[in-house]
Amino acid sequence: MQAVNIRAQEARVNVTWNGHNGDLVDAVPYNAADGDIRDWVTEALRSGAVVGMRADRGVNLQDFVVDRFPASRQVPYNRIFVRPKTPFG
Repeated sequence: MQAVNIRAQEARVNVTWNGHNGDLVDAVPYNAADGDIRDWVTEALRSGAVVGMRADRGVNLQDFVVDRFPASRQVPYNRIFVRPKTPFG
């Protein structure tokens, strides 16, 4: 994914689900509520809109963690990670 189109107030979202990992196609507001982010990711996973992941109608991210990382010298855009509470999904 190219980060060039991500604005300062937006973030790239990466999700780990069912042992797989992928990015949402579109950036989201960096300050969006955790619940909103989980809802967007759930919808994307159910519809197959997460790059590199198959559609899964049984997605439930209710207990997933939402981690935020601001832009840095190494990664010049904000990032949000949606992941299970346990490592490696």
